[in-house]
Amino acid sequence: MPPRDVYTHGHSQVVVGNHAARGAANSAAYLLPLLRPGLDLLDVGCGPGSITIDLAAAVAPGRVRGVEITEDPLGAARASAAERGVAVEFAVDDAYALTDPDDAYDVTHAHQVLQHVSDPVAVLREMRRVTRPGGVVAVRDADYAAFTWYPADERLDAWLELYRAVARGNDAEPDAGRRLLAWAHEAGFDEVTPSASVWCYATPEDRARWGGMWAERIHSAVGRAALERGLATADDLAAISQAWRDWAAHPDGWILIPHGELLARA
Repeated sequence: MPPRDVYTHGHSQVVVGNHAARGAANSAAYLLPLLRPGLDLLDVGCGPGSITIDLAAAVAPGRVRGVEITEDPLGAARASAAERGVAVEFAVDDAYALTDPDDAYDVTHAHQVLQHVSDPVAVLREMRRVTRPGGVVAVRDADYAAFTWYPADERLDAWLELYRAVARGNDAEPDAGRRLLAWAHEAGFDEVTPSASVWCYATPEDRARWGGMWAERIHSAVGRAALERGLATADDLAAISQAWRDWAAHPDGWILIPHGELLARA
């Protein structure tokens, strides 16, 4: 039986809303030069579909499918695709045992997925199974231990330590970015192109979005797990929430979020 993984962030509105701000330009730029009209593409862990829809526009009229472990964000994904007039099939599926046949896609993509699964190598092998020979498996994941910000704040240090503890308690790997190449090699890929890119938030608007998001998000699935496991108290979560609001309000506030990326030939 496939593992029963726990998605560390959950699917609360604050999480899904933040994910909906992602698109191919800011989250899959490393993949875009390989796309062309007519390619068939699978997006594993598509969330609200914002990246999926951009990728679908790039490969139209190719067939595009976005899959998630739960139906929760897929209603928003279908509505967005309809609004933009882009043809995408969205469905619930299992990244360890996809319902697609072998060699079904030219491109199989996953953004911020491998950091949340307990067996990323198995997921990569399954992504390869459904990718046609010569096709591309593309993955991108953040690396939490490499996050850096200014100004320094012990409460944000505590946030990072707490998040990594919760994720690892879910048998996941929050520092996934640096491990993608090793996982791909273990999965049996021979032709691999690794790269990296960053998100940087420093404008007042970006700080308000990122800091405000985490000020709320720490009270959602991550915070609930921390409380249940005795990793934090309600006061700890309140302090972390306020730290993010303080950072967002600081005129010199700056944060860098690094990502590992990988293009692997099937």
